[in-house]
Amino acid sequence: MLTISAIIRVKPGEEEVMRGGLLTVAAHVAANEPETTGFFVSQDLGDPCLFTTYERFADQAAMDRHNGSDTVAAFFALAKPILDGDVVLVTAKEISAKA
Repeated sequence: MLTISAIIRVKPGEEEVMRGGLLTVAAHVAANEPETTGFFVSQDLGDPCLFTTYERFADQAAMDRHNGSDTVAAFFALAKPILDGDVVLVTAKEISAKA
């Protein structure tokens, strides 16, 4: 299983825009990406400007399809002007999971 973890910080006042953008991607994944086996979105309890995602892919092809989708491109177009710093992405091979 391949994974991507993302840490995303937005400018104050842009929390709802980011939340909506991430939930749009999540809905697209649920409806169109069966080989994306998990797409989790979180918002920090103490800092509402901080979001994280954890994405699970069956293989490299599934990850590439997701990352190359129009939905992900639209998300980054929406996100770019409201980001407060760079998005931190960690691409990894999952070595343990509770099923």
